[in-house]
Amino acid sequence: MRTITLGTAILGAVTGMLGSFAVLRKQSLLGDAISHAALPGIAIAFLLTGAKDSNTLLLGALISGLIGTFWIRGIVSKTHLKSDTALGLILSLFFGFGMLLLTFIQKQPNANQAGLDKYLFGQAATLVESDVWLMAIVTGLCLTVLLLFWKEFKILLFDKDYAHTIGFNTKAIDILITSFIVLAIVLGLQTVGVVLMSAMLLAPAAAARQWTNSLGTMVFLAAVFGAFFGVFGTAISASQNNLSTGPVIVLVATVFVLFSFIFSPSRGLLFRQIRFIKNRRDLELHKTLAFMFHIAETHDDISHPHTVKILNNFQGYTRGTLQKLVDKNYVTLEGNMWSLTPEGFERASNLYNQQTNKNE
Repeated sequence: MRTITLGTAILGAVTGMLGSFAVLRKQSLLGDAISHAALPGIAIAFLLTGAKDSNTLLLGALISGLIGTFWIRGIVSKTHLKSDTALGLILSLFFGFGMLLLTFIQKQPNANQAGLDKYLFGQAATLVESDVWLMAIVTGLCLTVLLLFWKEFKILLFDKDYAHTIGFNTKAIDILITSFIVLAIVLGLQTVGVVLMSAMLLAPAAAARQWTNSLGTMVFLAAVFGAFFGVFGTAISASQNNLSTGPVIVLVATVFVLFSFIFSPSRGLLFRQIRFIKNRRDLELHKTLAFMFHIAETHDDISHPHTVKILNNFQGYTRGTLQKLVDKNYVTLEGNMWSLTPEGFERASNLYNQQTNKNE
């Protein structure tokens, strides 16, 4: 249990870190394409060796994933097709070929072929201590590379043309970060599987993006969220029988992403709606105050029933708005008789002048 929890936490952290760059580069389908492209590599590695050694199979998956990635880059650069089209083509081609090879392997008389299907949906229970050490080494390597090339990655992410102008080898930097994304995805195939691996790459980054506008903070939060998803999902799956760890982790991640979409202070739908309502109420208040000033400017007696009738017929007027003006000491109200205070008159004068200048 400790080994599995540590492994899923490390996997979540490294995929969260690297997934931030995939999300910000608008390559969200990249993780899905790479994970599916790794499947034929696993099958070919088994056919060549005849053994289910995890390191050998993952090496085959890594080579296959890199080939798929470079094919995607080649299609985009050599043709007029968009990146999403290239991703879809490579995903379908490699996954179809991988499923064909798995079907062929399962019909062989070799008893060792059983269990290869775990790479489709993941089987975290098969993680051993050596797998966790491998994940930890790769995570440390990714963190080191991120720190060493942070400036280059950041400039490439937000302004590729500028990075090329100041002399950065943008192609090499792009290949470097893409290769680490492939490596992180391959490491997660045993735990989460080909089908769900893209969620592990994207969900922590998508959640972190809702809470910050800083790249460094986003990468850090994505790593923390990814580790949390791994630990919490593993704990839930261990508490119940017949619950696969990978799908539970993805469901936990999805729930938290939805929570972030709704409740994050800066980008959340809830707070955005609250700000919208507040802004609309402030606009109504300013409109009412400016209209009161206009009445006061054009009528000698602003307490006359005629002026009160004009105010009541004003579309922006509500009792709540008038009460807010009273609370702000802009207006005094006695029954239906209202009058602007000196502070309210000055504030209304500024608003009315601004509105007049804007209309002009």
